[in-house]
Amino acid sequence: MELDAVVVGSGPNGLAAALTLARAGKSVTVFEAEATIGGAARTEETTLPAYKHDLGAAVLPFAAASPALEEFQLESYGLEWLHHQVVATHPLNDGNGATLYRDLGLTAAGLGRDSASYRKLLNALTTDWPEFKEYSLGPLLRVPSNFFATVRSGVLGILPATTLTNKLFKTPEAQALFAGCAAHAYLPVNRFFTSSFGNIFLTLAHTTGWPIAKGGSQSLVNAMQLALEDHGGQIVTNHRIGQLADLPSSKVRILDVTSAAAGKLIEPLQGISTRRVKRLKNIRPGPGAWKIDYALSSPLPFTHKASRKAGTVHLGGTIQEILHADTAVCAGEMPNSPFVIVSQPTIIDDSRGPSGSHIAWVYGHVPNGWDQDATPIIEAQLDRFAPGFKKLVLARNIQTPSDFYNQNSNLYGGDITGGSVAGTQLVRRPFFSPAPYKLGPKGHYICSSSTPPGAGVHGMCGWHAANLALREEFR
Repeated sequence: MELDAVVVGSGPNGLAAALTLARAGKSVTVFEAEATIGGAARTEETTLPAYKHDLGAAVLPFAAASPALEEFQLESYGLEWLHHQVVATHPLNDGNGATLYRDLGLTAAGLGRDSASYRKLLNALTTDWPEFKEYSLGPLLRVPSNFFATVRSGVLGILPATTLTNKLFKTPEAQALFAGCAAHAYLPVNRFFTSSFGNIFLTLAHTTGWPIAKGGSQSLVNAMQLALEDHGGQIVTNHRIGQLADLPSSKVRILDVTSAAAGKLIEPLQGISTRRVKRLKNIRPGPGAWKIDYALSSPLPFTHKASRKAGTVHLGGTIQEILHADTAVCAGEMPNSPFVIVSQPTIIDDSRGPSGSHIAWVYGHVPNGWDQDATPIIEAQLDRFAPGFKKLVLARNIQTPSDFYNQNSNLYGGDITGGSVAGTQLVRRPFFSPAPYKLGPKGHYICSSSTPPGAGVHGMCGWHAANLALREEFR
């Protein structure tokens, strides 16, 4: 019996695609190469027994804002969101730094003479967010439903983060706070469009927040699995798809794989454009990640006191240091002071380890495929802002760029962004089209983070791809 649809890959986007189809009454099966579902949103005991660490995504700001995940009502399947008292911090030397709260006014008040500028910028962004969200979480090459709100919010995002901060802010704290958020673009912050990342991450902090899933990010995908099965869908694990011929007969095939992997899968199909296959295979990867999980006897001893309560801590120093670090990374060089992100889930989630214990999730920006030991450099950056932390370490686990790829073939060279967003690749993900999820052959779609809106646990790539398939193939 022919299925309505098959999905390759059980990351949040693949599951979102499958769940969207199943909720529409379609028969759908998901095929996952690994033994555990979730892709980069898995949680495992990587250091010591009972210490639960997220293998990839840990803090999930886009998930809380996602129209797709909201539609799925995952809380009824066991998902529970937790919010830290302090959303994020950006410490500087000597115990100084910036503190990001859900409350916009409280955040602004901590920025001294930049308080008014910060308040003005974020008041405008948060006011426009309900209309701008729909546009920013989908393909860029389309007419937005609220054109003027989109233009107001989007025009500032075109600027390099260095330009916007120099124009608006005078203090090192405000500049560093914005640059740390902008650095999630995995680009030097003097590149065009990096302000859009700073704007969105700060806006999310003041609207839906940067929550974590209780029990780890695996809890999110487990809830998606329960919802999928509740609507008649199924998942087959330990089943790697090497070619499309390995799939059962179906009307629709949706691939939650990188653009390069999608190109290889569809290349043998009759009638496929060689130009389209070449485009898929030639997407430039982004830089890599070098990750360290720590089992700790107590929380990290940050000199900046607010950082001890923060869900996320950006370790990059000043905006000039962040610029220097990611410029080196994008040039294939390892900086002496890399940009490092720390997540501290056990401050509010005691289910992640034995009673009274703590964990930390730490990763640094490194060149794609970096194979030299970056651990000492990353730990030196951590010790700079949390001196003496090594005395608290009970165990650690290191994930190199190669480890990321071996655990999830979508993460080529440790690239967790689904391909670089530099240059035209921001809008050509993977095609310059208002419907970039169509692979070309009838009934074939791609829904990974190589498509809009890109990286982040939000399910929107899968949601858009599946809704497109429903419109085109199931009328």
